Amino acid sequence: MARVELDGRAYDIDDLVIAGWTGRDVAALEHHIEELKAIGVQPPSKVPLYYRVAASLLTQADSIQVVGDDTSGEAEPVLIGTADRLWVTIGADHTDRKLETYGVVQSKQVCAKVIGRSAWRFEDVEPHWDELILRSFIEEGGKKVPYQEGLLAKMRLPRDLIAGWNNGNKRLPAGVAMFCGTLPAIGGIRSSSRFDMEIDDPVLGRKLEHSYIVRALPIIS
Repeated sequence: MARVELDGRAYDIDDLVIAGWTGRDVAALEHHIEELKAIGVQPPSKVPLYYRVAASLLTQADSIQVVGDDTSGEAEPVLIGTADRLWVTIGADHTDRKLETYGVVQSKQVCAKVIGRSAWRFEDVEPHWDELILRSFIEEGGKKVPYQEGLLAKMRLPRDLIAGWNNGNKRLPAGVAMFCGTLPAIGGIRSSSRFDMEIDDPVLGRKLEHSYIVRALPIIS
């Protein structure tokens, strides 16, 4: 179990679900599959897939520790089910890319899953969900470099993702956090010592933002 705070309110998370291969556009989805194949990751058996990982991996820290230099983040909208409503925040499915070539499930289990500290009520953004913009940035050569950017319209709708996991029910149960998928990396997947991510709402003029530092531990044999 993990406890998270969203705008000062604490919630217990019992189940953490990573929805993968969630592209709405077939061509874009194929691009992401080819992008991962280029680093040795086998294509999915079906799309979308729902990976279960330990809820204890969920964190809102400003810094995480990983083993080696082969990990990277990917920005995603994250749904948080609570007793009174559905929330959306920003998150990163940080993944060990070297281990991913061996097994996707195993790779997702070894890195922290970082989410932001602020959230929006899902009902406030659901009418214009497709207009929300997902972005991430990495640090290269001491500079902040764009890493991902695109409309959430490129991914399956949240209610459809919930229904696919919850046996047709479009309501996310309380205590469940669901990562909703990501966008291709600009210039290819690569590691960085810093990851910045945001969801931009141009309709209501606001952003969800979070950043974290990646500290690589040495590989000792």
